Amino acid sequence: MGRIVAFDYGQKRTGIAVTDPLRIIASALITVETPKLFDFIAEYLSKEKVDCFVVGFPVQYNNTVPSHSIPMIEKFIEKLKLSYPNIPVETEDEHFSSRQAMQAMIDGGLKKMQRRDKAMIDKVSASIILHNYLERNSKSNLKV
Repeated sequence: MGRIVAFDYGQKRTGIAVTDPLRIIASALITVETPKLFDFIAEYLSKEKVDCFVVGFPVQYNNTVPSHSIPMIEKFIEKLKLSYPNIPVETEDEHFSSRQAMQAMIDGGLKKMQRRDKAMIDKVSASIILHNYLERNSKSNLKV
């Protein structure tokens, strides 16, 4: 079984999280400068088997007005699909992931200066997106 890789895509930086090979645990991996993202993905895929990409997608409260970042994320998704047509790409609501990441870092005991590191917030946000994706899919696969 291959890993699942999640992205918290941003204009400057992209946080990346991965599952363990059994897809039980979502872990923050790294934050990459967005212009270097596809180089990182190619290198990662040369070392690890990946079965799915998950991209954080901002959903609005009222689902009517798209977020300003949606066109940028949609372009990333399209390029990901074209570059790796054999790996499915799914989206996961990323609403509040940065806020949840900040709270997780506080709960984890990180000092204030460490919590100001935007790269840290991005990769923790990616792990939250991936965790939510895994949780949602495990619930939908349960037999009642």
